[in-house]
Amino acid sequence: MSEKDYYKLLEVEKTASDEDIKKAYRKMAAKFHPDRNKDDPKAAEEKFKEINQAYDVLKDPQKRAAYDRFGADGPAGMGAGGAGFGGAGFGSAFSDIFEDMFGDIMSGGRGGRGRSGPMRGSDMQFSLDISLEDAFKGKDAKLKIPTVESCDQCSGTGSADGGAPEACGTCGGSGRVRAQQGFFTIERTCHTCNGAGNVIKSPCKKCGGAGRMRGEKTVKISIPAGISEGQRIRLGGEGEAGIRGGESGDLYVLINIKPHKFFKRDAATLFCRVPVPMTTAALGGNMEVPTIEGEKNSIKIPAGTQTGQQIRVKGKGMSIMRSESRGDLFIEVFVETPVNLDKKQTDLMKQLDETLQKSGNKNTPESEGFFKKMKELWDDIRD
Repeated sequence: MSEKDYYKLLEVEKTASDEDIKKAYRKMAAKFHPDRNKDDPKAAEEKFKEINQAYDVLKDPQKRAAYDRFGADGPAGMGAGGAGFGGAGFGSAFSDIFEDMFGDIMSGGRGGRGRSGPMRGSDMQFSLDISLEDAFKGKDAKLKIPTVESCDQCSGTGSADGGAPEACGTCGGSGRVRAQQGFFTIERTCHTCNGAGNVIKSPCKKCGGAGRMRGEKTVKISIPAGISEGQRIRLGGEGEAGIRGGESGDLYVLINIKPHKFFKRDAATLFCRVPVPMTTAALGGNMEVPTIEGEKNSIKIPAGTQTGQQIRVKGKGMSIMRSESRGDLFIEVFVETPVNLDKKQTDLMKQLDETLQKSGNKNTPESEGFFKKMKELWDDIRD
């Protein structure tokens, strides 16, 4: 758990309802606003930021569930694009409070945002790290995630006796209440039904009438062969449970492919850099190279192969989604110079060097061309 306890920052219990958390935030935000603490505005501003961050997490059911289980850092699998707890901006927290206070004033007071009846649950997104081999062949995986699930005691209805919700007597079912203040009509969320527009007379004791609870579940996911970095897999109905019997949201799994120790990928093409002994590069020969499926593939090294040359191996690259075809594998050669030579090997190398020198550089065309260009450059400078 983080050093800072978000519940303590807002001075609420861990079992506090969403409305209790919102009320506590209003109180603490007003208390520590920098404009109201002229004696020590820096300390007040720091406290104000902490309060906003705490509210930004605890107001969101998904973030709150993850915080309760994993602390302020959130679950490791959420990654970029997940429900991580980065620094909360003032706008994020204040937008909820402002909307509750002023409602639809800016739109001329046209109706409220009453949420009568069932509501669809929120979508969720999590990241999943897989290996390049998994991306090549595909795999079935299990993902454990914090979520908001339908209450098993009331089957998601929120009612202890199964009774249907009734229209809220305070707001008349709109979910909003209005009050006239001078020239303005102030509209805010109904405090009786919390904006739902209806109330349950006998709320379920387990979920408090919400019809859903924070929890954790394991979902199965099938990763297709050939999937790419950054692709998302949609699992319909595996997101947050709906409110009072509403349909569940969807779960999106973002695929991250871990770097490979041998291969680099570009779409369906794989690249692999392979060291080739100097003698093999000069004389030619055969070599075994690794493939993504874990096998060995024999390739031919042409005589006179140079560093940087590529050898194409057809059909040994990545799988292509929804196809039986595969990409190609390109072997990039780098010629390895021998080291730690003994006396006999050194003598042989010297003999080879002598014969190469006598050949007039015909065995080393790259060197001959390079030094010829250097001579021309020096001649131009002298002139």
